[in-house]
This record gives sequence, structure tokens and C-alpha cells, in this order.
Amino acid sequence: MWKEALLQVLIACLPVFMFMVWYSKPERTYYTHIFVGIGCGIAMLLNMFFSTINDHGSNFDLRLVPYLIGSLYGGIPIAVVLSTVLAATWTFEIANHWEYLLLFVGISVYAPILFSRISKFHSSNRKGKLKIAAILCLILVIMQSTENAIGLSGLTTTDKWEIGYIALIFAVLLVAVTFVCVHFTELSFERIQLQLQLHDVSMKYRNEVRKLQHFIDNSPLMVVFCDSKGRITHVNDLMLTFVAPLGRNDVLKKKFSVLLEQMDVQAESDPVARILKGEEKLTEILKWNGRMLYTVYFPIKETLPEENEGVLFIGHDVTELQRLKDEVDRMERLSLVGQMAASITHEIRNPMAVIRGFIQLLNERSPSDQKSYFRIVLDELDRANAIINDFLSLAQNRIVEKQPSSLNELLSDLLPLIWADANMRGQMVDIRLDENIDLFPMNSKEMKQLILNLSRNGMEAMNDKGVLRIETLNLPDSVQLRVIDSGTGIPSEKLERLFEPFYTTKANGTGLGLALCLSIVERHNGKIHVESEAGKGTTFIVSFFKPVYMYG
Repeated sequence: MWKEALLQVLIACLPVFMFMVWYSKPERTYYTHIFVGIGCGIAMLLNMFFSTINDHGSNFDLRLVPYLIGSLYGGIPIAVVLSTVLAATWTFEIANHWEYLLLFVGISVYAPILFSRISKFHSSNRKGKLKIAAILCLILVIMQSTENAIGLSGLTTTDKWEIGYIALIFAVLLVAVTFVCVHFTELSFERIQLQLQLHDVSMKYRNEVRKLQHFIDNSPLMVVFCDSKGRITHVNDLMLTFVAPLGRNDVLKKKFSVLLEQMDVQAESDPVARILKGEEKLTEILKWNGRMLYTVYFPIKETLPEENEGVLFIGHDVTELQRLKDEVDRMERLSLVGQMAASITHEIRNPMAVIRGFIQLLNERSPSDQKSYFRIVLDELDRANAIINDFLSLAQNRIVEKQPSSLNELLSDLLPLIWADANMRGQMVDIRLDENIDLFPMNSKEMKQLILNLSRNGMEAMNDKGVLRIETLNLPDSVQLRVIDSGTGIPSEKLERLFEPFYTTKANGTGLGLALCLSIVERHNGKIHVESEAGKGTTFIVSFFKPVYMYG
């Protein structure tokens, strides 16, 4: 009997163990009730063949365990099928009419109780499920004990004790095996739930990493991560543009100093090494190819605050901000010039006009041998008056009237004056005009002043054998004026300050001519650019942008 009992225990637990092996992937959740129902139905049939029948005809088996487990986990449709299978298997074992009656009563009483507990079973936690399974097991034990008690009539006391002992053993096994099956089934469900939670957490983590990676790679900042040994572990796309032609694979796992060497930046010490040695934060201003970079190094802390996981480098190109700051400074200086010009206009101009008038009167009445001295005084007064006029032109941010005009025609009007200046210096003028030049809005007076200032600057930068070339170009979106001299050129360190008021490269210059040119260009929706090379001359490129309707 014990061998049969042990075999029945194994058969009753077989569906659960098969389920634990089969239920290893989250996508199989949808078919769980079907698999459990089929497995439990097979276990019920196998238990029928290995049931324990004593000498008095009493039948003891554990087919009720897979019936109960399959009904609870399979749902009402599976429970109906298993109840039918259970009734059919018991029908083959019934020996008399009263057993038919007991079977009918048992199914009629137990099935509604079981069906009513299924939905609550599914919504309960493990402890609640064990409690429901225990109650249903207890009902089965009571019903089976009642059936066995009815069959004990007419037996001896010894036989009754024997049958009662066997019934008790099977009742304990019924409860214990049911508890084991519920426990391990719940473990399978919890395992899958953990897999799903782990999958969700992993997906969220990957998504966050992807978002962070996307943010870092497309950030307007240069970003580099270094590990605790100072080797590069990640570099974003913007940083790679500064160290071209090196690619990502060329710098990964290399020291940070490789990037600095590629950018031709000389540092007193390795900033990453300084951070790894304990410095909290390090900021530097780097100048690279005419651009200004603001850089920050700081440690990436691990769980323990005294340990560094690595170093994060962030760089920001502040060139445009610096240019904006310089432009604001320039505007402030222009504002100062305006205030000075307003005072000079009223305080100096009128007295100078009186002085010039008396000098002219004295010149007319003086001997001929002294007229040259008076001419010098008048020229210097005219020069001072010209400087005052430049002050006024530079300071007045006025709205000028513009009319569509041709730059070529304007140059043609100025050519005699430019040629006269060049002849006095022993220089040549080369004029190259684009015949298909477009008209654009301009103020002729200011434009003539611009061309004369640029031409005379070019002549003053050349010797008596120099050639001044003036060109016009008609581009798709702009009209371009080029004034090219063959002088000594302008040093690169002076080019950045060339248009600042009062800054000059001439020994006797005022520093107002090019500042005035810049203000005229800006009032005409244009830009001015200077290209110069020592010993080869200087080129002033002025671009006047056409109105949108002309090319858009």
C-alpha cells in the first residue's frame, strides 16, 4: 500500500513540476490554464489506475489533488471538464446503487462550492490561496470520511480501525500534497512576475540610457567620460569635431591627454590626473584655432564619497558669447563717443569756426612769404574739423534714406578722386567691376565715404610702387565690394581689434575711420570682413545682402 501511496503522491505533484518546467517564459502566460487543465486531467487518470483498494472494497487515491489544483488554476471552464472526468472515472468503480447516490450528492454539493471560490482564489495572494485550498481540502476530507463511514457498517472493530487509519493517512496526504502543489505553482508565477518586473526595469533602464546617450551625443557641449585610470570611456560627437581626423575608436581607452595633443593645447599638468588625485573641480579657458572654450573637470563619485569612479569633462564653446561681449563693449564705447561728440560739437566747433575766419583774414593781409604758415594752420584746423565730423558720423545712429542704386555707377563717380590720390602717391589703381551687378538700397553719401575710407587706408598701407585693386561681385544673395592692397599686411593679433573706436595701426591715426566704415556697413544690412597676410597685403571684403524679394 505504501508503494502505491508514494506513487500517487508523485503523480499528483507531476502536473505542478511539469508546469514549473514549461512556464519559463512570460509569453506562455496566456496558455497557463490550458496546460494546467491538461496536466491535471492526465494525473487524475493515472491516479485512478494506481488507487489503493483494501480487502473491504474501500478505495483510497489522490486524484482529488490534481482535480482541485486544475480547477482552481484553470478557471470554471477547466473545472467543469475536470468534474466531468472525475465523475466518469468514479462511475467505473461504483459497485451498488447507494454509491451512485453518494457520487451524485457529492458532486452536486462540492462543485458549486468549488466554482464559487475560483474567482476569489485568482484575486488572492499566496496566503489567501493556501487558505482557500485548505478549506476545500477539508470539505473533501469530510465528504470522503462520510462515504467511508457508511461503508463500515457490518465490519469488525479491527477492520474499522484499519480502514480509519488508512483514511487518516490519505487525508493528511491530500492536504499536504495540495499545499505543496499550490506553493510551487505560486513560486512559478512569482518567478515569472519577477522576470516581467526585471524586464520592465531593464527596458526602462535601457530607455533612460538611450535618452541620456542621445542627449549627450547631441548636446551643444563637449562631453568626455574617463574611468578611474584616466582612460576615455565615452566621447560625444561634438568633441570629435574638435579632434578630427581622430574617430571614436581612435580615442576610446586612450588617455585624455591624447585629445589635448590633437587640439594642440599645451597644459602645465594633466587635468584628469589632478581630479583623480583629489581635486574637487577644475575650470580652464582654452584657446583653440581662434575660438574660446570654457572647460570644467569634476569627479564622478561612487557610493563611497571618498572614492572616484572617474572624471567627467564638459567643454563649452563661448566664442560667440565673447564676441557678443566685445560687441557690447564696442557699443558702450560708441555711446561714450556719442556723448563726447555732442559736447565737442557745441564747445569746440563754433570757436574753431571763428578762429578759422580770423586766420583767413590774417592770411589775406599778411606778406606773401608768410602765407605758407597760414596755410598749414588752416589745414590743421580743417583736419581737426574732419575728426569732429567723424565723431559725429560715428555717434549718430540715425536712419538714413536709401535708394536702389548701382555700386558700379557709384565707383565710376569716385574714380577720378581715387586716381588723383593714387597719382600723388605714385601708385596704381586696378578696377574690376562685375557688369551684371544688381541694384540694392543704399545711401550714396555714406557709401562714397565708405569707399574713400577703405581706398585711402589701402593706399596708406602701400609704398609708392603699390597697386590698389577694387572689385565688385554679384553673388546670389549679396553684392560684394573688395578693396585689396599690396602693402605690408596686418598682424593676426591686431585683426580682432581693427574696428574698435580709437584703435589704430597708424602712427598718426585717430582710430575712427574703420569704426565709421563698420557703422555704415551695418546700417546698409551688410558685413565687413578682413583677410590679411604679413608681407602680402590686406583685403577688405564688404558684403551687402540683397532684399529677400530679389532672390527669394
